[in-house]
Amino acid sequence: MSKRIVIIGGVAAGPKAAVRLKRLMPEADVTMVDQDSVISYGGCGIPYYVSGDVADEKELRSTSFHMVRDEKFFTCAKGVKTLTSTRAVAIDRQQKIVSIENVQTGEQSTLEYDQLMLATGSQPFVLPIPGKELDGVFTISDLHKAVAIKERIAKGQVGKAVVIGGGAIGLEMAEALTDLWGVETAVIEFMDQLLPKAVGTNMAAILTKHLRDNNVEVYLGEGAEEILGADGKVTGVRTGNRTLEADLVIMAAGVRPRSQLAVDAGLQVGAAGGIVVNERMQTSDPDIYAAGDCVEIPHLVTGKRFVAPFGSLANREGRVAADNMAGIPSAFKGSAGAFIMKAFEISIGSVGLSLKEALAEGYDADTSLTSPSDRAHFFPGQDIICFELVFDRRTRRVLGLEGVGPMNDGLSARIDAAAVAIASGATIDDFGNLEMAYAPPFSPAIDAINAAGYVADNLCDGRMRQIQMSEFYQWMQDHSSQPDWQVLDVRHPKQVAPFEEKHGKEIWGSLPYEQIRERYKELPDDKTLIIFCNAGSRSYEVQVFLDSVGKTNNLVLPGGFNVIRRMGADWLPA
Repeated sequence: MSKRIVIIGGVAAGPKAAVRLKRLMPEADVTMVDQDSVISYGGCGIPYYVSGDVADEKELRSTSFHMVRDEKFFTCAKGVKTLTSTRAVAIDRQQKIVSIENVQTGEQSTLEYDQLMLATGSQPFVLPIPGKELDGVFTISDLHKAVAIKERIAKGQVGKAVVIGGGAIGLEMAEALTDLWGVETAVIEFMDQLLPKAVGTNMAAILTKHLRDNNVEVYLGEGAEEILGADGKVTGVRTGNRTLEADLVIMAAGVRPRSQLAVDAGLQVGAAGGIVVNERMQTSDPDIYAAGDCVEIPHLVTGKRFVAPFGSLANREGRVAADNMAGIPSAFKGSAGAFIMKAFEISIGSVGLSLKEALAEGYDADTSLTSPSDRAHFFPGQDIICFELVFDRRTRRVLGLEGVGPMNDGLSARIDAAAVAIASGATIDDFGNLEMAYAPPFSPAIDAINAAGYVADNLCDGRMRQIQMSEFYQWMQDHSSQPDWQVLDVRHPKQVAPFEEKHGKEIWGSLPYEQIRERYKELPDDKTLIIFCNAGSRSYEVQVFLDSVGKTNNLVLPGGFNVIRRMGADWLPA
């Protein structure tokens, strides 16, 4: 008798496991069940469908050879019995039976299994606030809602929109609404920065400025308290500070694992609500596997379990689950949380831990902030890419890397390389020696990822002393907090002049880089000098020289003006 395998869930992990199983065991009886009528689509592509980058929603659920992945496709082309619009309502582990229900007719039946896989995904978190049920309030949970949103916009029914939540999906939707459709869009984020679970404050500040520069209003540290409406339709959103008009509200306040079926069946579920699995993707019942957004996996830096709702991970997990169900030993070790997204003309990404997360985990953490060119400085089209490398001073282990760069391959190449290295426990020395393919159109001779390691090495060994960007910003807002500080700007006098004019030479001093060795005696001895240049490299050289002549009252501002002008500040010259 052929093995009977039932897979509950038909978006990412489920279809991957199903077709892998049929390749490994053509004789197996594989049945895939999903409560939706639309299956196996690229959910991460929804914002790009709304924006128009993807013209037709069918492209999100088509193969590379233009076949729509529907029930007929899986049944006829893949040999997988597929039941859409069918909800799994209960699992009898002792009898090995899944009770199912047709969501359209209410008809109930059962499926017997030898092995079962749960790929139930995640569900959006709906804020418990008044007005959440109004017409015009959407979550981004499936393709049907994406189509409905686009239809409203295309019909001219949306002039103003509010996105609740500053995570990736919310920001991608904000760009989609603003860029193509010209909808006046505002983003409300409860935390004090965007992407609070992905990047630190510096990279988030760059992203915030870029969104505002592209006509997306961003309100930080505000929570939505009520969704307003009239005649059953949404009219706005009220926070503790303001009321925003809206014809459309997108609630993007995060997702939660869809694990209730597992809970009801008595399977082990973790603190984050995800199903607990081992590296073979087995649950606490050895005949039941789970994969995708509904599971908790090990973090490859902290070792702790977390939920990582990424389609790329779901596909990898689904393959591992299928291998093991087919008797092929295979392991999914976990994830370092690699992440990247576009926002208008920039990309932003990260892997591993942010500084805040690393400190909370008990690491002796610090960062190197750099802003080199993304390719050879002499190559046409080169641009600045900003990186923050997080490392542990005690062990020299790299804990994370995050960055912002232009919308090209520059950032993704470094994040991908860092993901492999960090997952392997790489140190800052490893990053300094990490081999990256070199040619001027693709990278500088000293790659940006190597430069981040070099700066971390100098900091770790005490050759460089720095001031954190946040501390510098605080001082620029209130000089009385450190009255003995003074900027030493070593850039060209023409670059320095607007700063001197705005702040005065007592605050913003100047001495060109190439004149430091001849004129260093002119520098004050009663001030702590904050050495300032475009990227930080010249500032470090100046610090080394000043230390050698006994003027050690100085700190380097890492990243320099390259980072600051991207972060923005009201104290910058107009």
